[in-house]
Amino acid sequence: MASGYLYIHSALKAVNPHHQTEKRIEIPTGSNVLKIGTILKEHHLIKNPYVFAFYARLHHDENFQAGTFELSTAMTLDEIVQRLQKGGIAAIEFTIPEGTQIDEIAAIVSKHSSYSQQQFLKQVDDPKFIQLMIHKYPNMLTAAILSKQIRHPLEGYLFPATYSFYNKNISLQDMISKMIAKTNDVLSPYQEEREKKQLSVHQLMTMASLVEEEATGDVDREKIASVFYNRLAKNMPLQTDPTVLYAMKQHKEKVVYKDLKVNSPYNTYKHKGLPPGPIGSPGEKSIQAALKPAKTDYLYFLANIHTGKVYFAKTLKEHNALKEKYISKKD
Repeated sequence: MASGYLYIHSALKAVNPHHQTEKRIEIPTGSNVLKIGTILKEHHLIKNPYVFAFYARLHHDENFQAGTFELSTAMTLDEIVQRLQKGGIAAIEFTIPEGTQIDEIAAIVSKHSSYSQQQFLKQVDDPKFIQLMIHKYPNMLTAAILSKQIRHPLEGYLFPATYSFYNKNISLQDMISKMIAKTNDVLSPYQEEREKKQLSVHQLMTMASLVEEEATGDVDREKIASVFYNRLAKNMPLQTDPTVLYAMKQHKEKVVYKDLKVNSPYNTYKHKGLPPGPIGSPGEKSIQAALKPAKTDYLYFLANIHTGKVYFAKTLKEHNALKEKYISKKD
């Protein structure tokens, strides 16, 4: 009995406490705890795979991540277990900035993975996948995203954040699903407030995407949202330039007069009300602003692209005066 205890006690200790150099190992997807123990033993990181499996089960620590890990023989069995639970080295990692459009997300994913932009777009627009997501998130994704006027049904629903994937062979479906799940997690706490304001999720995300595109800083988001809501209340077209650029599938600093004539349901100079759907992925601050706009009488705003400062006005006369003072003379 004593010898058995001593053996197990020894197996819990580091194989070589003085050898700090880490070695890289791969834990395949679907590996059970004994398989993981066997891999660790093959790399001389633990003394006994069965003791590893017993220890993990005893401490309910079987929720291990697949992927690439850097471990050393100086780590105790408990330290190895904790490292395997936290996740290893991200095989794929990228950041989606606020306001990013699906076409741009496709380019980001392509840059950081083996998937092409075309493969990403094919997956994100796949009707069967979209229906699967609607079924999974019925409170967030509704029939509104299936409008024929919408360019990408899931536009605006891939949350802007940093994503780390530890399995280099992760499917595009799983990758995109994680982005959608993140949006659902962010939106869930606001459901009661949204329903009180009688806003659908699609309306909220569309408004938030406009705020995201127009805002140059956090302080102006609520005021910008108030301008949009005030114009909607007065049946005025929103006349927001980012919708024109989205309609044109262009990214440029300035919209010119001829651009305003683009024939598209997204063109808020030609069509009143909100555009058919989001024009990008809004961050949480823009979602909050769309839910809690400032109380103002403003109907106009303009931003100085050189300073980032936003100027608000109640009348067209005031707006034109601000434009003449701060914008026209600068261009």
